[in-house]
Amino acid sequence: MLVILKSPYHVLSMLIITAGLAAAGDYVRPPVGRSLFVSLADDHSEKASQQVHISLAGDAKMRISWITDDMTPSMVRYGKSPENYEAWAAGTSSSYRYILYKSGQIHDVVIGPLEPSTTYYYKCGLDESPELSFRTPPAQFPIDFAVSGDLGQTEWTKSTLQHIGETGYDVLLLPGDLSYADFYQPSWDSFGRLIEPLASQRPWMVSQGNHEVERIPLIHSERFTAYNARWHMPFEESGSNSNLFYSFEVAGVHVIMLGSYTDFGTDSSQYKWLESDLKNVDRNRTPWLFALVHAPWYNSNKAHQGEKESTHMRDAMEDLLYNARVDIVFAGHVHAYERFTRVYKKDANKCGPVHITIGDGGNREGLATRYKDPQPNISVFREASFGHGHLRVVNASHAEWTWHRNDNAQPDSTWFTSLASDSSCVV
Repeated sequence: MLVILKSPYHVLSMLIITAGLAAAGDYVRPPVGRSLFVSLADDHSEKASQQVHISLAGDAKMRISWITDDMTPSMVRYGKSPENYEAWAAGTSSSYRYILYKSGQIHDVVIGPLEPSTTYYYKCGLDESPELSFRTPPAQFPIDFAVSGDLGQTEWTKSTLQHIGETGYDVLLLPGDLSYADFYQPSWDSFGRLIEPLASQRPWMVSQGNHEVERIPLIHSERFTAYNARWHMPFEESGSNSNLFYSFEVAGVHVIMLGSYTDFGTDSSQYKWLESDLKNVDRNRTPWLFALVHAPWYNSNKAHQGEKESTHMRDAMEDLLYNARVDIVFAGHVHAYERFTRVYKKDANKCGPVHITIGDGGNREGLATRYKDPQPNISVFREASFGHGHLRVVNASHAEWTWHRNDNAQPDSTWFTSLASDSSCVV
């Protein structure tokens, strides 16, 4: 692992970032650990897979994504024992350009149907690729989620990933801000290599944040170019028309991934899709209902106060989530941890969702250490440390939430009861 590259293109990117941060206000985050850049091994074949990650892709299916430097077949062979591939599937490949950068071949293959709670061994493309393995999530409770936002690529990120890898989670939820490439596209490749040991073994379900926008006026006007090309989420399967918002179901849980940086007004396609998606949720089949955004709707940290992506999105969509009895809303953006009580319209409400900010994955911008004083009554626990969350959904009515600091401490732990099991909240 090396310190991030100092190419002229990277210097230009840093100038753009610095100007953007200066314009954002006078909030200055403290420094963080050394930035990391993960390079390929010298003997890595240009035909071999790299940056492998997997994601859920509909009922009993998994999407396998990877990159090769050379053109190779978009094919995955897989089976239940090492080097014994009983099945195979073909997919598609693509690439993208961003200013002077051209990506490798981005492969996208959906495999299945797969059995639950089963380990599969697989190989991407040609024989030059290594054999990898993943385990499918369970078909029923209990199920374990790891939750981490604003990951980035620092020594703290590495620590967070190490801790997550020790939890035995089934699915990872990431509410935006992945690589912190911020226009410097080789950092997307570095991020893919950094997370591959985990992301190739368990499905990662992600949404986008402000650091995925990567739009430069007059130079690169398209938004989310790298994110959409590299992180194909199951939006088609959930009836969405955009990779920026979608939903999926796993083991009795319905999860909604929303886009804070795309249109969310009441006349937007995202709002109309959300309205339709919530109407189709069957709480008998999926008694738990979660939502993820990037910009938190509730926040007592002094960072990122008053942003339209938070306040306007809450104003537009909060009624939909409340009336559907969403259990938990996870957010990132603020580089700290905060857990709220059940909230609706800025007040405690026993039938509202719990809001949790988990933007503490390890990004290079540092921690948001300043909070409003006094602590609002609706804010239960808050701390500016790097870490991750672990949510174990035990059954249809109970789930245990724990926030882990990267020093192995567990300063916040609590139990949630699903709103679907509370007769006083049933719609």
